[in-house]
Amino acid sequence: MDADRLKSVQAPLKDRYRSEPSSALITLRAAGRATEGIACKLETGKGMVEAGLHPATGGTGLQACSGDMLLEALVACAGVTLRAVATAIGVELRDARVLAEGDLDFRGTLGVSKDAKVGFEKIRLRFELDTDATDEQRATLLRLTERYCVVLQTLRVPPALSVEGVAKS
Repeated sequence: MDADRLKSVQAPLKDRYRSEPSSALITLRAAGRATEGIACKLETGKGMVEAGLHPATGGTGLQACSGDMLLEALVACAGVTLRAVATAIGVELRDARVLAEGDLDFRGTLGVSKDAKVGFEKIRLRFELDTDATDEQRATLLRLTERYCVVLQTLRVPPALSVEGVAKS
């Protein structure tokens, strides 16, 4: 997709969202079923994925790990955003690799230490770009990618979150 095509696809959406702000509020959903053993089957647009324990918590490594899936979602969002921004500002990318790493202390999730955080301590996102773009263009590309990446911004500024349990009869 080139910049003109991207703009032509997005222009009517942007116009609508400006004139009818409520039309831009969309609810995304995910669903899963906690299955036998210690697993959860997740319904995705590409089929079922079974998530289970990470090997550091007793898993076999044969199932997807939700921590890995979080990093994968970050990489996917950052990669798509990077390509969209590059297209919009006219920066040609011959290749772009997006890498995410996250540090966890599994003592937290296993309840071994109350001082150990449950969740990622640090997440690092890195872009390896094969481009002839100037330093200024690369800086703009990364700044705009960071600004518009939904998953990155959600991790940086967490949304209000609620949890509820409902008894099913």
